[in-house]
Amino acid sequence: MKKYFKNKDILVTGGAGSIGREIVKELAKYSPKRIRVLDQNETALFYLQQHLKDFPCIRYFVGDIRNKEKVMWATKGVDIIIHCAALKHVPSCEYNAPEAIETNVLGLSNVINAAKEQSVDKCIYISTDKAVNAHNTMGITKLLGERLMINASMGETTTKFSTVRFGNVLNSNGSVIPLWKKQIKSGGPVTITDPEMNRFFMTLKDAVNLVLDLTAKTKGKETYILKMKALKIKDLAQVLINELSNKKIDIKIIGKRPGEKLYESLLTEEEVKMADHNNKIFRISQQIWVPHYMSKTNKFKVPIEPKEYDSREASFLTRDQIRTLLKSERII
Repeated sequence: MKKYFKNKDILVTGGAGSIGREIVKELAKYSPKRIRVLDQNETALFYLQQHLKDFPCIRYFVGDIRNKEKVMWATKGVDIIIHCAALKHVPSCEYNAPEAIETNVLGLSNVINAAKEQSVDKCIYISTDKAVNAHNTMGITKLLGERLMINASMGETTTKFSTVRFGNVLNSNGSVIPLWKKQIKSGGPVTITDPEMNRFFMTLKDAVNLVLDLTAKTKGKETYILKMKALKIKDLAQVLINELSNKKIDIKIIGKRPGEKLYESLLTEEEVKMADHNNKIFRISQQIWVPHYMSKTNKFKVPIEPKEYDSREASFLTRDQIRTLLKSERII
């Protein structure tokens, strides 16, 4: 990665968010020519600039990916785009569907068009496991985003378009851990939507390393998914309670939120047919979603069993393993 990113001009959209800023911090270590951070959150950009003031190669742009002129301007001369900007909260997108479409679909379309017009070498899209068998607004918009990335390679373009599909990132902005910490600090109760809910997860370090490693390696038209561990939400809550309080803290079941799933999937049964894997990742070699392209098949060295991968079939971490993980990540 150090060799690949040296002297590169890189644009990170949503670069002031929890994932984007960690990507920017890591990229700054690799001697890039320039890192451009585009985000609509002026305050978050200010704090990121203060934190990374020792890196003069970083430029900070206030702007929204919905503004195609701004995106086009920010992309001029760029070698690589890492597209993190999105509306990511399931209930918020459910109640504000038009806004989710504007940002997650039309905003991404602006980024793709700018990448093509500016002859960007690589454009990497951050998606989510909620795009798999999507049935909520956020997941559907991210699925549409994945389809846009696949079809972006059609026509005369030299840009390589690929996707990285995330699971839940521990302790990221808006995730459940910061909320539960506040609830525990105030004496509870800790609110859980459903005691049977389970999730795949990854650490911030896992997420950043996956994005940067695969940005350097991808040849385009690929989707990468980390082989993630899984846990039961109620076990995570109980570990946090046990570690952060010496008082009795109640757990309150509040029911699933609009659009929320009890479990998540990593790949669909159809995607498995186009995928291979190694000990760390799944790779889907995407076909273009046009009938005469669908007949083309790819042969892989290590194919995957023809089934859907979801968190119901995972081996869940024990509470002791969760505790060890949270301590290693300095979350508790």
